[in-house]
Amino acid sequence: MKTKKSSKRSVSVFDKIRRYDKTGNEYWSSRELSGLLGYTDFKLFLPVIEKAETACRNAGQKQEMHFKEITDPKKRKAAAFENEDINLSRYACYLIIQNADPALKPVAVGQAYLATQTRYAELSAIQKQNNLKMVKQRRIFLRNELAKRNLQLAGAARKAGIIKPKDYALFQNHGYMGLYGGLDVKAIRKIRNLDADENILDHMDSIELAMNLSRVKQTAELLSDEETNDAADANSVHFAVGVKLRKAIEETGGTLPENLPVVENIALTKHNDNKLASRKGSH
Repeated sequence: MKTKKSSKRSVSVFDKIRRYDKTGNEYWSSRELSGLLGYTDFKLFLPVIEKAETACRNAGQKQEMHFKEITDPKKRKAAAFENEDINLSRYACYLIIQNADPALKPVAVGQAYLATQTRYAELSAIQKQNNLKMVKQRRIFLRNELAKRNLQLAGAARKAGIIKPKDYALFQNHGYMGLYGGLDVKAIRKIRNLDADENILDHMDSIELAMNLSRVKQTAELLSDEETNDAADANSVHFAVGVKLRKAIEETGGTLPENLPVVENIALTKHNDNKLASRKGSH
């Protein structure tokens, strides 16, 4: 018979001595922490606290926010240690452990733990940065691919008799209206607070770019395969492709394109990445 594992999360020894003040803020007693770290004489622990306070100030932090004296600080010099205690923040505790005597086993264990946690945090930050880089690269790739496919779509539209820029704009609007539930380019700009000269494609995330890439690609292929030579028919094909894609999104429970977030202009994203790359190269 299998026994159920406890659903309660294990609590570290460090967190077991955590306290809370009247406003619900966590803190640790310096006396309890000294005992936990293996200091049998609190007098020997005071220099460690002072080193931690110095590190705190050097890091640009407000010492009084992390080391709250319960008694008069002058008592340290007067050697009156009997009732002295200091309320420590989590950050203060970490600084103390880093500055404590590693010859004490509890301190050595604590320092090893902090080193592991620091490395874990560094790796997590690197992973997040890499993921962000991949998202940016995918977005740039899709935007470039969409530009290429739009040229193909323009060629297919010309063969269908759409020559004038005004007619091509109307043709494009049919595709957007099909995909965006009746919204044309002007309406999409309006709901996204974009200026009249801003390209809506440059403010789309990867998901939305992929939707529009599919719209453009399918329409260009249909116009070529069906040898459409009438502008009205071409408009109908483009609208139908948009409607079909929208229906597929709805059926799969996806977010409709008009509800997707507006993101930074992709040209600005490229510019910032290039600046960052040049800075790294100059070091």
